[in-house]
Amino acid sequence: MNYRQLSYAVVLLVFASSLLIVIKPYLEIESGGGIISGEVIKLPEPRLQGSMSLEEAIARRKSIRSYRNEPLTLEQLSQLLWAAQGVTHEKKRSAPSAGATYPFEIYVVVGNVRGLKPGIYRYDPFEHAIALVREGDYRRALQKAALDQAWVGNAAIDIVLVAFYERTTGYYGDRGIRYVHMEAGHIGENIYLQATALGLGTVAVGAFHDDRVAEVIGTDGDPIYIFPVGVPR
Repeated sequence: MNYRQLSYAVVLLVFASSLLIVIKPYLEIESGGGIISGEVIKLPEPRLQGSMSLEEAIARRKSIRSYRNEPLTLEQLSQLLWAAQGVTHEKKRSAPSAGATYPFEIYVVVGNVRGLKPGIYRYDPFEHAIALVREGDYRRALQKAALDQAWVGNAAIDIVLVAFYERTTGYYGDRGIRYVHMEAGHIGENIYLQATALGLGTVAVGAFHDDRVAEVIGTDGDPIYIFPVGVPR
């Protein structure tokens, strides 16, 4: 191989590496790093007006760890997932993201939702739908992975925020790690406020074994937060 051929090879390698960095986040949006079974459930359209004002939801917001053994509705699940990461306008999402890199995938561990079989689902914000990852009630398994916190196992659902850091660090380098953590806070507050507006309770859970939570929900991303949601006692 002469010098010119070697130069071409190096340029091609650099181009291929750069292209992979650019398209990898979009490939991961499709797969979510999960074990997708293929069953997809279209969610009811989210409501853009509710009976509680934003100001009242902020005033009433608090952490709630005790829930009744009552099911959520599919409409409530739809509203919560839309608030967490739904598409709002111009393909933007409900929570701000540095450079619109959107490093989070939203999983929901369903145990007690009317009309929906128990299982682990991944939220698709563009279709406003959930894809079944694993069938069965995994709330107790998630509870054990979360240091046996009872509210994780007793909630009707658990919303799990899973980060794919490279979507953001690919653009911002190590500084992107901080941006990912900021975004987790944005999403979490949206979940809190929407739950409050729906008359539901939730609590932010950050104490868990990362690898065990990832194993339970079936992802190669990094779990950051768990939000149990249920009807308050």
